Amino acid sequence: MSVQTPEELAALRRAGRAVAATLREVARRVRPGVTTSELDAVAARVLARHGARPAPALLYGFPGAMCISVDDEAVHGIPGPRRLRAGELVKLDVTAELDGFYADAAISVPVGAVAPRVARLAAAAQAALRRGLEAARAGAPLNAIGAAVEDEARRRRCTVLGELTGHGIGRAIHEEPTVPSVFVAELDAPLVDRTVITIEPILALGSAEVRAGDDGWTVLTADGSASAHAEHTLVVSGARPLVLTAAG
Repeated sequence: MSVQTPEELAALRRAGRAVAATLREVARRVRPGVTTSELDAVAARVLARHGARPAPALLYGFPGAMCISVDDEAVHGIPGPRRLRAGELVKLDVTAELDGFYADAAISVPVGAVAPRVARLAAAAQAALRRGLEAARAGAPLNAIGAAVEDEARRRRCTVLGELTGHGIGRAIHEEPTVPSVFVAELDAPLVDRTVITIEPILALGSAEVRAGDDGWTVLTADGSASAHAEHTLVVSGARPLVLTAAG
């Protein structure tokens, strides 16, 4: 969507705050031995406290308040009885609906002490997200975002899972435009001021290929390598973007 009024911006900010607060609270509970369903219950409580609803469950019937993906699970992991173990990397992905507006963000959280390469992967996803945000300026080509993300991932010796993309958001979870995390030459249309999008680098330590899981939701790395996910919802401007999910 394109933000047209102060009221729309205020509503988007409220949705963004609900997402940020949920991620912050769930991340605090990540530790060895906790189950992903226990983390999901925390997310449901925080969203409800903000008057928000879990959007994937609302619109698509996703079986959880948030997506929780571990290690080679790249996105859309289903919360359940799985107990987290030290050394794993868990991806927390929250999309909320509040008063008809949507916001979406994700973070990757180490479970206890992790191997240096896993820590490097998580840091690379965050750095790639920062580079993507820096490129998201009104008038710049859309593909500048993917070019910046891909460059940072390569610099840090990680692979972008290019099939998994960011997207427009606002009045629905997924709107135009699609926002790849790799350079796509034909996506050279200029970014429009006040457009609301997500940028979400999803990186891996191995190949760029992904595969569908048996549960109909989870997407995994094809080679079983660890993956990391970082995401924000933002409003494009001529200067620095307004990041709606940066703070709770």
